[in-house]
Amino acid sequence: MTDKAGRSILPYGSWPTPISSELVVRASVELGGVADDGHSLWWSELRPEEGGRIVLVRDGVDVLPPPWNARTAVHEYGGGAWWVSAGTVWFTNWADQRLYRIPPGGEPLAVTEEPPIARGDRYADGAVHPNQHSLVCVREHHPAGGRPAEVVNEIVRMPVAGGQVETLVSGPDFVSNPRWSFDGTRLCWLEWDHPNMPWDSNRLLVDGELVAGGPGESVSQPRWDRDGRLWFISDRTGWWNLYRWPGSGTTVEAVVVIDAEIGVPQWVFGQSRYDLLDDGRVVLAYQRDGFDHLALWDGAKLTDLDVAAGSIGAVTASGDDVVFIGASPTSEAELHRLRIDADAPTIASAEVVRPARHLGLDRSWFSVPEPIDFPSGEGRVAHGLYYAPTSATHIGPPHERPPLIVMIHGGPTAAARPTLDMSTQYWTSRGFAVVDVNYGGSTGYGRDYREQLHEQWGIIDVEDCQAAARWLVERDRVDPSRLCITGGSAGGFTTLAALAFGDTFSAGASHFGVADLEALATETHKFESRYLDGLIGPYPQEVDRYHARSPIHHLEGFDRPLIVLQGLEDEVVPPAQAEMIVSALMEKGVAVAYVPFAGEQHGFRQAANMRRALDSELSFYAQVLRFELPAAEGIEPVQITNLYSR
Repeated sequence: MTDKAGRSILPYGSWPTPISSELVVRASVELGGVADDGHSLWWSELRPEEGGRIVLVRDGVDVLPPPWNARTAVHEYGGGAWWVSAGTVWFTNWADQRLYRIPPGGEPLAVTEEPPIARGDRYADGAVHPNQHSLVCVREHHPAGGRPAEVVNEIVRMPVAGGQVETLVSGPDFVSNPRWSFDGTRLCWLEWDHPNMPWDSNRLLVDGELVAGGPGESVSQPRWDRDGRLWFISDRTGWWNLYRWPGSGTTVEAVVVIDAEIGVPQWVFGQSRYDLLDDGRVVLAYQRDGFDHLALWDGAKLTDLDVAAGSIGAVTASGDDVVFIGASPTSEAELHRLRIDADAPTIASAEVVRPARHLGLDRSWFSVPEPIDFPSGEGRVAHGLYYAPTSATHIGPPHERPPLIVMIHGGPTAAARPTLDMSTQYWTSRGFAVVDVNYGGSTGYGRDYREQLHEQWGIIDVEDCQAAARWLVERDRVDPSRLCITGGSAGGFTTLAALAFGDTFSAGASHFGVADLEALATETHKFESRYLDGLIGPYPQEVDRYHARSPIHHLEGFDRPLIVLQGLEDEVVPPAQAEMIVSALMEKGVAVAYVPFAGEQHGFRQAANMRRALDSELSFYAQVLRFELPAAEGIEPVQITNLYSR
C-alpha cells in the first residue's frame, strides 16, 4: 500500500532506510579546537574510522600522522590537548600523555620526560609566553597506585623545547585556563576545590589576586585584550554573561548582560564562546531556548549575525575574521570563516573552510527538531527537542502510532543540542519518534534551572523524562505501549532509575550508566569524585540516600527489558557498574543484553564499535517490541538473556 505521495506504508520501526550504522560512522569526524596563529588556521578532528584518533590539521592538511593522537586524559574528559604559537604546535599524545611539539615542517619532538609511572604526568590547556621561550599549562600528576585524593593538579611552566619544570600554582584541587597578558607580565588562571564543580563555584585570579568568583559564582574562559584588560564569563546574575576587569584596584565591569547563556559547563578544557576583534568589537555565541546564535557586540549594542541557529563553538577571531564550528538542524558540524564588515555589524563575506561530509541524502530524509516545553512535577516546566518519524519513502499505518525513544544526555550538567545528528536520524528514518530531553539540571536555561538537580539526581531527571513521554502520549503522537528510554553515562543512570522506580517505559538502553551511586562515589576519578555531593548529598553522611536512589538496590520493581553497552577501559564509570546490574537482572529473570567493548573508554570512539552499539540497540528494540528489521541491512541479532521467559 502507498499514500498519495507514493510512500509505502509499513509498521513503524521497520522502515528501510539508507541511514545505516555504516553511513552514520562512514567518514564522520568530530571537529574540535580551532586556532589562528596569524598565518595559518589550525583545527582538530576526531576520526572514528582511524580508531578514534584525534588529528591536527593545518590549512586543510594533516600535520599529525598515525599513530600520533592529540588527546589528553586530564580530568579524564580532556580537551585543550594542543595549542599553537608562531607556526609551532604543542600537543599531548594519548598513548603516553607526554607533551610534544612540532616545529614548522618538522616531526613531533618530546618536550617532557617519560614519568616513572606510565601516563603518570598528563598535560593540557597550555599557552606560550609572548617571548616564545617558555609555556605554561596544566599538569595532572598520578602517583603509583594513587587514589583520586592523591592526584595533584597544578599549573607549571617550562621551556618551549623542554627542560626544567617550574610549579607556578599548587594547592587548589583543580586549575585551568592559565593565560599570559599580551605583554607577558601577568598570568591569570581559574581554580576550584572539592566538592564544587567548575559550574558550581570557582575563582579567577591574576598573579594570586582574586578577580571574580567565589561561593555561588561560576567563571570561565578568561581572555586578555591588548589594553591589558581581562575578559571572562560569569553567572553572577543567574546567566553566564560577559564581563571585563580593567586591572588591579578596579571593579569588574558588566559588558554583555542578557537572559541567555554565553557560557557552557566546563567539562573539558579549551572551550571558546567569544573572542575579540582587533577593532575592539566582540563576537560571541549565546544560547536561548535551546538554540545557539552568533552575535556581535559593538560596545553599545548586541546584533545577531546571519548564521544558522543550532550549536556553535570554538569561536576564534583574528583581525576582522571570525572562525567557528557550527552545526544546525539540517547540517552536521562545519568549520566556518566570516569576514565582519568594518563599518557595520554584518557579515562582509563567508566561507566554509571544512565542510560537513557529503551524505548523498535529500533533506526529506531528515527529521528536524521541534522545541517543546511540557509540565512536570510540582508545577515545573521542562524542555526538550522532539523529532518526528521521517522518511522519504515510507509512512506508518494510519491508525498506528510510532514507538518513542526518550534520549537522556550525559553530564547530567549538559544539554541536548538541535543539530543534525545522524545517530538520531538512524532512529527517526526507521519510524521511531525521538525526544531529546533537557530535564531540570540541564544547561542553557540559567543557573536556577541548572540547580534544580541539587540533591535531586534520580528524581527530577526521571520525572522530566517520564513527563516528556506522557506529554507526547497525551497528544496522540506516540504509542503508549512502546515507550523506550536510552542514555549514556549520567543518562544511563537516569535510564536505569526510570526502569527501577517507574513503569512508564517498556524497555531501556544504558550506555556506560551508573547502577550503584555509592560505588561511583568511592571508585571514580578525581574530577568527579565529589560531584555527587551536590547531586545526591555528602558521602558518607547521606549513604542512605545513595542506597535509596541506586537502581542496583531496588530490583524488585525492575521488570522491563534492558540492554547495557559498556567500554571495558572506562575510568569514569568502571565496567563493574554494568556487570553488577546485568548479573542481578539475569538472576532475577529479566530480559537483559550485555555488549562490552574492548579498547573503549567513557564513550565509544572506534567506528566498528559505534556501529555495533547502534545496531545492537536496534536489534534489542526489534526483539522486545516485536517488529521486523529490514533484511537488507544484515544486522546481527543481539543475544538477550531471559527474553522468552517474559
